[in-house]
Amino acid sequence: MPQIEQREFAFYTANQLQAMLDAVKGDPLYPLLHVAAIYGLRRSELLGLQWDSIDFNANTLSVRHTVVQHHEVICKDKTKNTTSRRTLPLTPDVRKLLLDVKAAEARNRRLFGREYADNAYIFKWDDGRPYVPDYITRRFKCLMAKHGLPKIRFHDLRHSCASMMIAKGFTLKDIQEWLGHANITMTANVYSHLDMGRKQAIAESLAGTFQ
Repeated sequence: MPQIEQREFAFYTANQLQAMLDAVKGDPLYPLLHVAAIYGLRRSELLGLQWDSIDFNANTLSVRHTVVQHHEVICKDKTKNTTSRRTLPLTPDVRKLLLDVKAAEARNRRLFGREYADNAYIFKWDDGRPYVPDYITRRFKCLMAKHGLPKIRFHDLRHSCASMMIAKGFTLKDIQEWLGHANITMTANVYSHLDMGRKQAIAESLAGTFQ
């Protein structure tokens, strides 16, 4: 069988992710970008998040729905694959952020009244209309340019989450389950080249073994 070519992806470090979030804090997309940075969700998974995906009592976030775009926007009650359907703990900062988003949604419902587009999606315009997937990609690109941030694609936030987890010492198995990869081989093919910290530790451990 031919070998799978290993691609290298652009990504932000944890410090760069923090700088990005600080820069866009006042933008309406900030909550979505914050969740993307923490959980490494695909664009389709982020836009598919509905309020039934969040359990504030159990402090969990479940990936169940997706929103994709080809010639038109398509909403699905299923994920990319079975392992993409996953439940993750809410971090305290994301819990607070989502509670703030929910409160803002309630205010917008009152403000727009009958003009409000009623739906269960979390990330949307003030009048309730869900974001179109391609808008997220275009707006992210504009925000990066506006704030003079290193150029990466929106999907590279997913790779940035993985690189941050590797830097913090998590295993490829941990990353596979967090990101919802179909198998650990896929995770290894994409991210094993980022694990330079562990390789450096091995090198230091082996240094001086032979004189």
